[in-house]
Amino acid sequence: MIALEPITPQTVAVFRDVRLRALQDAPLAFGSTYARESRFSDEEWLGRVARWNGESGIGYLAMDRGHGHGIAGVLLEEEGACAHLVSMWVAPTHRKCGTGRLLVDEIANWSRQRGVDVLQLMVTSSNEPAMLFYQRLGFSRTGGTEPYPNDPALIEYEMSRPLR
Repeated sequence: MIALEPITPQTVAVFRDVRLRALQDAPLAFGSTYARESRFSDEEWLGRVARWNGESGIGYLAMDRGHGHGIAGVLLEEEGACAHLVSMWVAPTHRKCGTGRLLVDEIANWSRQRGVDVLQLMVTSSNEPAMLFYQRLGFSRTGGTEPYPNDPALIEYEMSRPLR
């Protein structure tokens, strides 16, 4: 049974473990790298947790029997009309069983409660399974693109979903 837990200073060790596993499993899905983040100090990890303080953003861990198997975060834009889904990942053992949907639904509900109208994300052009997953959840490509920071041969597509 999957339970979602907010990422807090008390769950920082699980957060670090899940994030590093995500970077190893899907290196082209994130704007950072395992080599970079594996060198973070404890203070840097706590600083990342602080940005998901529940006011300007929040992060969730998907937990199963005390182990982290997924992660998703959201950051609000300053104006508050838009939120950005970030750091989304589900362990291969927990894919296609509702864990990803549970995480995105929780992010959407949190954002909606703060008056957000639109949930946006960026997905790497080479990640067709993720694009299809997001489309099943009501996201569509906006036409916005930007270069993928870790490989100039790839681009990131912007996708969005209305929350109201």
